[in-house]
Amino acid sequence: MIIANMQLTRSKNWMPRLAAFLLALLLAASVVFWVMRWPQRDAGPALPLPEVRDDMPVTNAGAVARLLGVSAAPLEAAAAPDAASRYRLTGIVAWGAGRGVALVSIDGKPPKPYHEGSQLEEGWMLQSVEPRRIALAADAKAPVGLRLELPPKQP
Repeated sequence: MIIANMQLTRSKNWMPRLAAFLLALLLAASVVFWVMRWPQRDAGPALPLPEVRDDMPVTNAGAVARLLGVSAAPLEAAAAPDAASRYRLTGIVAWGAGRGVALVSIDGKPPKPYHEGSQLEEGWMLQSVEPRRIALAADAKAPVGLRLELPPKQP
């Protein structure tokens, strides 16, 4: 008999809990709505954009540059960086003759794996992989153009 009364009272308690939950949900939604509509400082009317007309004169960039003090001498082309400074060998996996993979970083980018015989960039391919160094060349039969060695082992 006691157990039956406990079940009966439990089933009657869900209605006020549901009503309280729905009321709290309604209150939260109301707070969010009014906070989103909170008045913001008015920035005033939008500024008009300048009109662009077709009859406006074209500006000469060279004349403006001379006016600002740029010399008339042509700028020297930036010297291409040395290939040895562009490539950095970070790791090697070599197994047997003519088989291997090298981790090479180009221009400071993260290193990528290259198989022996694969193209690194235009004009450079991985010609051979040895236990501590690699050879780069224009193609498989060309003479070695660049050798990269792993940094010395640290104790």
